[in-house]
Amino acid sequence: MRGIDIYFLDDFSGAEKDCSEAIDRNPFVVAIYELRGLSRIQQGKFADAVSDYTRAISFTPDNRGLWHNRALCHIQNKEYEQALLELDTISMRWSNYAPAYSMRADVHMQMKDTATAITCLEKSLELDPYDGKTWGVRSMISMQRKEWKQAEQQLDKAIHLLPKRGGYYINRALARYNQNNLRGAMADYDMALEIEPNNFLGHYNRGLLRADVGDDNRAILDFEFVLNLEPDNMLAIFNRAVLLERTGDLKGAVRDYSRVIDEYPNFFTGILYRARCYRRMGLTAKAELEEFNVYKKQLYQRLYGIQPKFGRRSQRKRSDLDLEKYAEMVVDDAEEPEREYLSEYRGRVQDRKADTELLPMLSLSLQPQTGSASLLPLHYDPALDELNATRSVRTMYVSCQQASLDTSHATDYFAYADSLSAAIGTAGSMHHTIPLLMARAVTYSQLRDYASAITDLDALLEADSTNVLALWLRAVCLTREGQMPGADGKPKAYSARSDMDKAIRLSQSHAYLYYNRACLSASEGNNEAAIGDFTLALQADPNLAEAYYNRGLCRLLAGQKAEGVADLSKAGELGIYQAYSIIKKNRENVTK
Repeated sequence: MRGIDIYFLDDFSGAEKDCSEAIDRNPFVVAIYELRGLSRIQQGKFADAVSDYTRAISFTPDNRGLWHNRALCHIQNKEYEQALLELDTISMRWSNYAPAYSMRADVHMQMKDTATAITCLEKSLELDPYDGKTWGVRSMISMQRKEWKQAEQQLDKAIHLLPKRGGYYINRALARYNQNNLRGAMADYDMALEIEPNNFLGHYNRGLLRADVGDDNRAILDFEFVLNLEPDNMLAIFNRAVLLERTGDLKGAVRDYSRVIDEYPNFFTGILYRARCYRRMGLTAKAELEEFNVYKKQLYQRLYGIQPKFGRRSQRKRSDLDLEKYAEMVVDDAEEPEREYLSEYRGRVQDRKADTELLPMLSLSLQPQTGSASLLPLHYDPALDELNATRSVRTMYVSCQQASLDTSHATDYFAYADSLSAAIGTAGSMHHTIPLLMARAVTYSQLRDYASAITDLDALLEADSTNVLALWLRAVCLTREGQMPGADGKPKAYSARSDMDKAIRLSQSHAYLYYNRACLSASEGNNEAAIGDFTLALQADPNLAEAYYNRGLCRLLAGQKAEGVADLSKAGELGIYQAYSIIKKNRENVTK
């Protein structure tokens, strides 16, 4: 059951691990093999998934979904002959199962046998004419053959059945564009971007189309959006330069042309366009020098051939960076049919966006953790518990959150600091003063007045140099303040690291101290030391979720993908749910 929950959250390696544990306890439950197979598929472990489905099929040979998924695994593993044998069996047992013919078409497309693929797709559509994905695949073949009218008709049916697929609108726009239906193409790009606002192809191609019809200012907006997604896309920069020149922004055009020419010094079209801008700006000498340089280079190039020219209606692959194709519509590099595995499992928490920043240091606070952090295991420290038991100060907590400083909290903290100052002035002995100094230092730290907090902690440590809480909090304050200098402007005799090292010597099994030192090392770029200290923190407290999370991020940065994902999986299990978003994002980046 935990494996199912983790699968819901896109933590596929964690789900696989739990399924393996479940199978060790009972190797005869088919659903466990099915779930582990799905988890392995999501990690690209297709051969392992095949073994899971084979075992599951041995128990339930009439489960069509298992056969379906195993055939797809063979396709993904490029085992095409084996996949065709599997699909033969499926078609014999379930003769009216349309997806079997769609998958067979997929295999033949991978084997470059387009004619047979078309036959299979037509059979699939004969059995199930309401499968939008199959219509979409059929349209891909028509577009590859430049049969634009047929492709448009097939995409009409795909969109009617699946109206929320942005890619179908983009493909239909390209088909319409190649039939000179510019109005219809523009409407399709608009609809695609309404469905998928960040779609690269949609913005790029709509920008070209807007430029084609003279809507230059809005075309510039599209290319600026593209450049927000890919700041170094030279083709987009060049297109924006052309549009800026058209709209009279000659300085902006020269800036963009220059950036492209710096990257591609022999791009003659760009050099000539920049020369044209110089001439319009009155810089005739610079323009003539550019034109003369191009003339010399072209004479030299004739020894090796003339650059090809491309027509208006041609198109380029997204990975094709030939700048001479700057005005051509873009298509994806490898358009493959969407392969859908049969599964009931879905998740949503992992879809929430999460920053890939380390969680902050653990510190002392006047507030308990709130929000999602309140779901984490309770942070407990015996020395702090002993301090709270004196009843002379407010209850303090261990937290990695910095308290909110709204008006009500700030007013309360200032009043509390004043009351502590009055109590310190009347305290009879240092024994009674130490808890008050500690509480006031925590209060100042909540108010971001780290200088005052450090002053109180200095006084406390002069009286009790072995006070681990004071060393701990002073190290945090120094870190947050950026290693403050002393009152005379000179560096202090201590540092955050020296305080942490001393505190650890005094309390060698203190998980929070190792955790904080690891955070300091990570902030300095020393991932190896950070990972070592996070490991020591987890040896002292195996349920310290923040340490798993931060160690996972450090391991990902160090290239230790499997170990990093395992740590993030454990952090998610302990309550840091944004870990699942990081796992998903990392998996998507590897796939790309």
